[in-house]
Amino acid sequence: MASDSQLSDPTKTQGKVKAIIVCWFLGLGSLISWNSMLTIGDYYYQVFPKYHPARVLTLVYQPFANVAMVILAYNESKIDTRKRVIFGYILFCLSTLGLLLIDVGTSGKGGIGNYIGICVFVAAFGVADAHVQGGMVGDLSFMCPEFNQSFFAGLAASGALTSGLRLITKAAFDKTNNGLRKGVLLFLAISTFIEFVCIFFYAFVFAKLPIVKYFRKKAASEGSKTVSADLAAAGIRASFDETSKKDDERLSVKQLLRQCADYAADLFGIYVLTLSIFPGFLYENTGEHHLGSWYAVVLIAMYNVWDLIGRYVPLIQPVRLESRKGLLLACFSRFVLIPCFYFTAKYGDQGWMIFLVSFLGITNGYLTVCVLMVAPKGYKAPEQNALGNLLVLFILGGIFCGVALDWLWMIGKESF
Repeated sequence: MASDSQLSDPTKTQGKVKAIIVCWFLGLGSLISWNSMLTIGDYYYQVFPKYHPARVLTLVYQPFANVAMVILAYNESKIDTRKRVIFGYILFCLSTLGLLLIDVGTSGKGGIGNYIGICVFVAAFGVADAHVQGGMVGDLSFMCPEFNQSFFAGLAASGALTSGLRLITKAAFDKTNNGLRKGVLLFLAISTFIEFVCIFFYAFVFAKLPIVKYFRKKAASEGSKTVSADLAAAGIRASFDETSKKDDERLSVKQLLRQCADYAADLFGIYVLTLSIFPGFLYENTGEHHLGSWYAVVLIAMYNVWDLIGRYVPLIQPVRLESRKGLLLACFSRFVLIPCFYFTAKYGDQGWMIFLVSFLGITNGYLTVCVLMVAPKGYKAPEQNALGNLLVLFILGGIFCGVALDWLWMIGKESF
């Protein structure tokens, strides 16, 4: 067990900037593969025109992410975070490589067999996401709030990065033979490399930063057993002889959920609304405009860029929303965007649609980070870890419901 003198070590703030950068990169790796799938949706619509790729692949992803997250959240206190997160990044890396090999092996041909193969790897993305995102958010919840903010900024950056690369590759390869496919292969290769780098960063860099070691020693002193392997990797041995009693004193998952039901509802509501519009509606329900085939790509890019910007706004203290009632009101007031999108798609021009998508993105990023920076305050480390897992579960649950509701836009269409 870490002594009191160790816990009050003035070196505890050393490496904070490095930790923020590493958290950002780990967040990037947590969603780069999935965002690549969303961003290259125009390619899959060309190869599989009858299978609604943007909607179906998202719907395949979510049940696996949610079931895995339910299991992991229920057993979070018994699962070693280090093994959990590294497994998740390895699965991300292998699944992205699998998508690349499917396309190379079949020369970009369609067909139900290839589509099922893609769905299998997308399901693996869901399992990997539950391991990485739940593990990381739980771990970072008992550290600096800026770490969670940076991790979620990295999640959004993965979308902005893939959108930027998609615009570049579309411009570079659009007029070349098989140009769309070349851009997709480049995307998947970059994503595979980033996932591999994330394995290295988490396994060999993050655990050894002084500020991270400080918070993990502090968590161990409060009864957390999920940090044992990470402490060992940093050369620290923690004894848990005294912590079993402390672990019994911590709030249960049900008690935490009861106390933080509003925060869980906030995140659920944010992602139900967002995923009922993004990406399926933007690909299939916005009509034809002057931008032509660029239109959906530009809309996705605008959402991702403003989502990223929104996740940095809460770092400005005067504009950070911390009121529980204020957060609940702000999150659920976003549902007025549904009729706004409907009437804009039917009667508005592309400028109004770009504005609405930008607003959807910035509010999604801003409110997500506000909730995650405020919710863990006032709890012990084991409770913060459990709460972080619970909140990710409600994010994934909201995404799943949003994806299912997204199909309602198809009612009345011939392709339904």
